[in-house]
Amino acid sequence: MFCPKCAAQNIDGASFCRACGANISLVPQALTGQLPTAEQRQWSDYSSRRRRNREPSIEEAIRSIIMGVAFTIVSILVSRYAPGGSVWWFWLLIPAFGSLGSGIAQYIHLKKMEKSQHLQYGGTMPQNSMPPPA
Repeated sequence: MFCPKCAAQNIDGASFCRACGANISLVPQALTGQLPTAEQRQWSDYSSRRRRNREPSIEEAIRSIIMGVAFTIVSILVSRYAPGGSVWWFWLLIPAFGSLGSGIAQYIHLKKMEKSQHLQYGGTMPQNSMPPPA
């Protein structure tokens, strides 16, 4: 099989060109007209999107809040005790506030979901109607 980018000859079944490093794994499928469909994509293509779109959970909210508090404590300790920490300690506040904000937002979202389900059932919710943990 020849690389479409640099025309170097590669062994059959190779995923990358040995000369230029181009991805040649789909070349045989393209030549036969049997390209994979959207359902056949790899899991790694969806892993980052899946993480952003998952449902919030109380465990994730608490974890984010604790991480934010931990980063805040570490930044204060760095400012007091680390050599040179008085110069860069405040950069640790960026992940601290990001984690705190994320955790608080997830918690608020969960409470709104509970309230909307509570109102749907007229003030009394059946025992099995709580949202399942994610």
